[in-house]
Amino acid sequence: MKLGILGTGMIVKDVLTMYHELGVEKTYLFSTKKSKSQALELMKKYHLDKVYTDYDELLQSDVDTIYCALPNYLHYEFSKKALENDKNVIIEKPITANSKELEDLIETANKKNLMIFEAMNLHYIPAFLSLKEDLKKLGDIKIVSFNYSQYSSRYNAFKEGTILPAFDFHKAGGALMDLFGKPVYHKYMANIERNIDTSGMMLFDFEHFKALCIGAKDCKAPLMNTIQGNLGAIVVKCPLSQMTEYEICYNDGTSEVKSFEKKHRLIYEFKAFMKMMEEKDYKKQQEMLELSLLISKLMEEGRMQEGIVFDNDK
Repeated sequence: MKLGILGTGMIVKDVLTMYHELGVEKTYLFSTKKSKSQALELMKKYHLDKVYTDYDELLQSDVDTIYCALPNYLHYEFSKKALENDKNVIIEKPITANSKELEDLIETANKKNLMIFEAMNLHYIPAFLSLKEDLKKLGDIKIVSFNYSQYSSRYNAFKEGTILPAFDFHKAGGALMDLFGKPVYHKYMANIERNIDTSGMMLFDFEHFKALCIGAKDCKAPLMNTIQGNLGAIVVKCPLSQMTEYEICYNDGTSEVKSFEKKHRLIYEFKAFMKMMEEKDYKKQQEMLELSLLISKLMEEGRMQEGIVFDNDK
């Protein structure tokens, strides 16, 4: 893989801490001219190959895959251009601001026989894959409760009137855009400030069980994620995307703890993407895209329920 990374934000810095373990052939970094000095520092620190401030120039290089880690509202524009220039794309979550944008990217990729991936690391980490297998130990699933409440470092600035992308409805921000069988019913209820959701909860009815997902950027609490069945419950005491262990608590009072290697959480998704590209596993890639599209539609409908409209929607 010859990888072009778009952006110099927190997630890019996080990716670069483990990038040497991926065996990437070449790595280029794209930044704005304003952030070029920061990009050059990252290039030197992580031994990257080149910094670009002209996107067209990057796309004309030998790069074969673009990793889009720009603010949400730019995902579609930059990914579309990458596909039009015959590059595969890895896009940070949420993959696009709305489902219409994603449907267009999928259509473009299919026409060109290219691949799109949403960087949703949860689907690839060993603990989560094991947890899915252990669900059958719980009997019939009844209640699911997930909480991803992390006080955002940007929220203080937001309260003072400085609107950064994470809280900007013009730039597809908000708490719901950080959450993730199709439900028969769903309802989003949010705390709204300056036309954006700073926290909220999505209630799902899957007919045979109910689920509640909480996402917050304006407050935090000790996290407890639970999946409850009629034979027992699975408990995860950290964000699901960062879990390396979970506990199965049975109704008879016994329990078991499952623990896994504590590697960087992003390694698994990038290795999976590289394998799918190498093996041209379009079937697996399409399965994951269908899930991304379902989630995109659910989030979009949830936003509309609370009157949250992005510029990308217009």
